[in-house]
Amino acid sequence: MPVQAAFMVPHPPLIVPEIGRGGEEEIRETTAAYEQAAREIAALKPETIIITSPHSLMYADYFHISPGDGAKGSFRQFRAGQVRFSEQYDVPLREAICRLAEAEDFPAGTLGEKDPELDHGTMVPLWFIRKHYTGGKILRIGLSGLPLSEHYRLGQLIARVVEETGRNAVFVASGDLSHKLKPDGPYGFAPEGPKYDGRLLDACGRAAFGELLDFDETFCEKAAECGHRSFVIMAGALDGLRVKANVLSHQDVTGVGYGICTFYPEGKDENRHFLKNWLEKQEKELEKRAAGSDAYVKLARAAVESWVRNRKVLPVPKDLPAELLTRRAGAFVSIHENGQLRGCIGTIGPVEENLAKEIIQNAVSASSRDPRFSPITEKELKYLEISVDVLGEAEPVDSPDQLDVKRYGVIVSHGRKRGLLLPDLDGVDTVEEQIRIARRKAGIRDHEDCKLERFEVVRHF
Repeated sequence: MPVQAAFMVPHPPLIVPEIGRGGEEEIRETTAAYEQAAREIAALKPETIIITSPHSLMYADYFHISPGDGAKGSFRQFRAGQVRFSEQYDVPLREAICRLAEAEDFPAGTLGEKDPELDHGTMVPLWFIRKHYTGGKILRIGLSGLPLSEHYRLGQLIARVVEETGRNAVFVASGDLSHKLKPDGPYGFAPEGPKYDGRLLDACGRAAFGELLDFDETFCEKAAECGHRSFVIMAGALDGLRVKANVLSHQDVTGVGYGICTFYPEGKDENRHFLKNWLEKQEKELEKRAAGSDAYVKLARAAVESWVRNRKVLPVPKDLPAELLTRRAGAFVSIHENGQLRGCIGTIGPVEENLAKEIIQNAVSASSRDPRFSPITEKELKYLEISVDVLGEAEPVDSPDQLDVKRYGVIVSHGRKRGLLLPDLDGVDTVEEQIRIARRKAGIRDHEDCKLERFEVVRHF
């Protein structure tokens, strides 16, 4: 059988009276909706409660599923250590998910446990659920830094195992909405905050799960949401099913968005394979964009494909524009997949005999040697978006006032330490932010003086 129902819930610790000490009255509407969701879960009498939590262990490129027979936890970090939990894990279901993940080379499993204690993103939902239902075991799953599409795939994988094993399971997607809804809130205000909450609840209210994949990473970061990936895993668990959705509540009185929604499957629907549809659309758009790209980007793409498919460095083609064969300059090759950076390597100044070789070598490095990412695989090639930045001459500047985050890249240096950041990057909106990131890349500490240089780029898409 498929997942019996899914629930999108927040996890504000203050909602627990022992923690809120009266402050929970401020979000009474959320409490009432939470109680209703918990009663609905109890009525289903699930064998397994699958909980995805942003506050469980999170890796950049791996989904952590909590190991062991069970785990304990308490709210002691919120000065309410008397509120305790002791939960048993559904070991057979977890093992089945791990086997399927391994068979499909999907990055999920029980490796890397650091803290076995339950996190508050798991315990707050359980605090409500266990008031009404003490049966069933749990499965606790963390999020990752992987693209939203991979979170959706994880949900699909979980759903397959639930159906194959015949588990009576419910899915609880734990996560707050935006943390930037009010100027006087604990995290301040950003215009993206209320926009995020509005878009998210509109999509969930219509069970339009495909729209969750269209949320730009930079937009989500500026909105300071914490639950989006959790909600996308939940959406994947309901893939291919007609769903009845109900928004029970939404509050933002604390400056943080708390939304509660319920989702009940009502049979199969072939029109609701959202990831498949989204990937097909992405592939067509990227094919069109690649066909219209200039010689610089086509060269970089050819170099990436040659290396990924054949482990061969692309020979310099003969039919290139003269500038690529005669000019020498530093260049950066940036690779994105599904809106997320997948690799970026470049040279501040020329290293190769011409710009064509510079781009080829940096394209190979960006696809296989960026230490932040695993090497790109052949199955990813059709989803890649590639750009090339050709750097102009760097010039020293006396102060940050001579920088412009949109126009100039920056180079910071202190002794032999040197860091660079390109201009006009998503999510980098101020010169201060640009310098801070470049310092971090160089390993230059805040108290250490640094020299500043600026440069312009010609960006090729």
